[in-house]
Amino acid sequence: MHLKTVSTTPITGQKPGTSGLRARTRTFMQPGYLENYVQSAFDVVGPLTGKTLTLGGDGRFFNAEAIQTILKMAAANGADRVVVGKDGFLSTPAASAVIRRLGTDGGLILSASHNPGGRDGDFGVKYNVPNGGPAPESVTDAVHAQTLEITEYRTLEAPDIDLGKVGENYLGRMVAEVIDPVATHAELMRELFDFDAIRELFASGFRMRFDAMHAITGPYAKTILEEELGASEGTVVNALPLPDFGGGHPDPNPVHAAPLMAELFGPNAPDFGAASDGDGDRNMIVGRGCYVTPSDSLAVLAANAHLAPGYAAGIKGIARSMPTSRAANRVADRLGIPCFETPTGWKFFGTLLDAGLVTLCGEESAGTGSNHVREKDGLWAVLLWLNILAVRRKGVAEILSEHWALHGRDHYSRHDYEGIDADAAERLMDGLRDELPRLPGQEVEGLTITMADDFSYSDPVDGSTAERQGIRIMFGETVRVVFRLSGTGTVGATLRVYLEQFDPDPDVRHGECEVLDRVARAAGALAGIHERLGRRSPDVRT
Repeated sequence: MHLKTVSTTPITGQKPGTSGLRARTRTFMQPGYLENYVQSAFDVVGPLTGKTLTLGGDGRFFNAEAIQTILKMAAANGADRVVVGKDGFLSTPAASAVIRRLGTDGGLILSASHNPGGRDGDFGVKYNVPNGGPAPESVTDAVHAQTLEITEYRTLEAPDIDLGKVGENYLGRMVAEVIDPVATHAELMRELFDFDAIRELFASGFRMRFDAMHAITGPYAKTILEEELGASEGTVVNALPLPDFGGGHPDPNPVHAAPLMAELFGPNAPDFGAASDGDGDRNMIVGRGCYVTPSDSLAVLAANAHLAPGYAAGIKGIARSMPTSRAANRVADRLGIPCFETPTGWKFFGTLLDAGLVTLCGEESAGTGSNHVREKDGLWAVLLWLNILAVRRKGVAEILSEHWALHGRDHYSRHDYEGIDADAAERLMDGLRDELPRLPGQEVEGLTITMADDFSYSDPVDGSTAERQGIRIMFGETVRVVFRLSGTGTVGATLRVYLEQFDPDPDVRHGECEVLDRVARAAGALAGIHERLGRRSPDVRT
């Protein structure tokens, strides 16, 4: 075994962002490419001497090889210890839990979240800081700058370690400790939820289906739902994590989790359905014949969180990303607590959570979480729903109806235009920005614009700011449209259009598409989506 210095492959064409670096898997497999980012991260957060890191990924193609590479680099950079998930697996929320519980000095998570996997799919890596959350922009910007400067990385020439066996291994002077991350996450869930009540719910004949989508949450869900809580065998489907997610798209929404939707809306449907994504931080909630939008899920969880032991004293506040519907604001108003509106990106919740200003957080992109970790947590959201169902003994549809009767209903939908030309997408957004001062007072599809802006944010804790976070258009007090370019893809650009209309006295028979049809037409006309992008309809509606 000896230290070795090797040339890197430059990272070009994509700036490592607040969610780390994402690219095609084949790009990451180039010699020196992954190493460029990892060495840059080590240089920025180092020196690593005496430090302990957490390491793991969602099991997608190239995960195991990348784990071995990073372990040897950590050893060469002087790390004292690296805690790595068994088989190299570690869900994103579990990684945050391990960092916080074991007090490690941050860690690296290998995932491209809900993007497809496989040799021809996507791969990603990001650095999380000691509070368990994603690195702030001050760190990610410094890492990006370093990737443009370095020409070599440090590694240790040594055999691979056995990732399948729990215990300690040595790479030079560094300890590589393989742990069972499922046990750590399960222990945390026991502290937050009434497992006895949930066991009684399942024992009463309550039936559930959880689609792990051949992604990382499968082992966690099997252990907690079936083995510990008594859900019947087979409750968790697609439970085995696969390098290509079984050829599917591990994004928990009605389109990509269509078999789950069909089962919950079909004959002899179970009482409750849920799904999670590639790295386990997102969730989808479905009742018998009833889909719950992520925005409504956050609002319902906030209104009922006190029913779970971990939140029995009440919640201090709620934070939602700006595109998420204002349903959570209505809950906060009734509870007399603050509701913060932040840019998209979980790191913006971190300062609020660390300061004790909020307890629950959520994004419309199916991410929900609380102050127990500093990432969104898909299985946590499912267990909180189960705790609420166990206490209230009502179905999902009934709970939603009662919630809307009390708070009103925010009809909500997101339209995604995927794989569009990046330059055309930027021109569309720039065109909207140029028109913002002239939009108020204009009428589109019979709706009058009353406010238009480009959302900016000033963090109430650390004073940091974020500009150009999405274009908001208000039509009176009840209708809102948001336009935003997503940074989660690796090919082309994705335009997300968020549609929202509040109904203070809702008729629960009406669905989102029916109510929001005019709002969707107004959004398309306002942005000139067909003319600018050549698209007549979105690729995905959620």
